[in-house]
Amino acid sequence: MFGLACGGCSRRSAVGVIAAGAVGVMSGGLAGCAARAGEAGEVVLYSSVDDFVLREVVEAFEAQTQITVRLLGDTEATKTTGLIERLIAERDEPRADVWWSSEPFGTIRLAAMGLFEPMGIEPPAVVNPSLAGRIDAADGLWFGFGLRARVLGVRQGRFADAEVPRRLRELTAERFRGRVGLARPRFGTTRGHMAAIVATHGEAVLREWLLGMVANGVRVYEGNSIVVRAIAESEIDIGLTDTDDVWAAQRNGWPVEAVFEAVDAAGETPAPLAGGGGGLPSSGPMLIPNTVARVRGGPNAEQARRLIEFLLAGPAEAIMAASDSHNLPARLPTEHESFPDLSAFAVPDGWLPDLVAVAEADETAMRVCDAVLGGG
Repeated sequence: MFGLACGGCSRRSAVGVIAAGAVGVMSGGLAGCAARAGEAGEVVLYSSVDDFVLREVVEAFEAQTQITVRLLGDTEATKTTGLIERLIAERDEPRADVWWSSEPFGTIRLAAMGLFEPMGIEPPAVVNPSLAGRIDAADGLWFGFGLRARVLGVRQGRFADAEVPRRLRELTAERFRGRVGLARPRFGTTRGHMAAIVATHGEAVLREWLLGMVANGVRVYEGNSIVVRAIAESEIDIGLTDTDDVWAAQRNGWPVEAVFEAVDAAGETPAPLAGGGGGLPSSGPMLIPNTVARVRGGPNAEQARRLIEFLLAGPAEAIMAASDSHNLPARLPTEHESFPDLSAFAVPDGWLPDLVAVAEADETAMRVCDAVLGGG
C-alpha cells in the first residue's frame, strides 16, 4: 500500500519560488495556429487539467523559457474524452505537440493507437518506491506525475464518526437511500474508477454494485465538482469525487470533508449485497497520476521536449502541490526547497491499480455502466 503522509516537510510556497515574476500570458485558443505552427518559440498543448492549475504552470514555463504556449482545454462535462476525439481526428495532420492529461487511462489508449512518439528524455526518478515503474509507460511513450486520489465527499456534521461510510459497498445500505451521488461515468476520473473495479475485481462485481446503487436511489451528475456542490447544498450527503474537488470546496468555505476509503483487512470477505453474490472489495483510495506525452509528428519538437522536461523536472509538481488542487508530487524530492507542506492533504493507504489493465478494461466497464445507469 502507498501512504503519502508528508508531516514535517513544510517548505516555502512553490508558487512564490517558481512562479514569482512570471510575465507570460497563456494563449486562450488555437486561432491562427496552423499558419504559425512552424514559428520558433511556441508549443501547442492539449490538456484536460483544470484551468487554474494550467495557468500557473504555463505562466511559469513561459517566464522561464520565453516559449509561448498555445492551449486547447476541455470542459468538465467531457473531461479528456473530447480532447481524445480531437487528437484522433488530427492524427494525419497533427496540430498539437504535447498531451497533458489529468488522468492516465485516455493517455494509455492513445498510445496504443500510435498517436505518441518517444520523448527523447530521461525523466527524473520517481522518489516514492511504491510508484517506481508503475506510473510510466514501459516503452517511454508517456510519464506520470502529480497525483490525486478518489475520495468520498461527505457533508460536514451529517454523520457521527461511527456512521460515516468507509467503503464503497456500504453506499448501497438503506440508510443512504437517495443521498449518494456520483459523476456520469462516461467522462473523467469516474470512468477510470469504474474500469479499475472491472480490472481488479471483475465485470460482475461492478454490475452488482451499480445495481445496488441504482436500487438505493443514486443520483448521477455531470461532473465531480457538481457532485461536491450537491453535497454542499445538502441535495445529497455523500458523493464519489476527487481530492482536488474537495480541497477546492473547502477553500470556498463549503461544508464538505474528504473521507478516504478504508482497506479491507487481510482475509476479510465483503458482505453480500441485496442482489446476491459477494460485495465490492475495498482496496483503499485510488491514486490517479497526471500523464504527459509527445504527439507523434507535432510541429514543434524542441519546444515540446522543453515543456515535457519542465512538467517532469520539479517546478510543475511544486506549483501543482501548492495550488488549490494539492496534487501529490511523484518526482519532486521532499527535501527540495519548493516542496510545500502537504501534511493536511496526505492520502492514507493509497491504491495504485495496474494502469494499463484499467485502460484495457475501459470498454467493458462502460458497457456495464451504460446498461445499469443509462448512456449519455
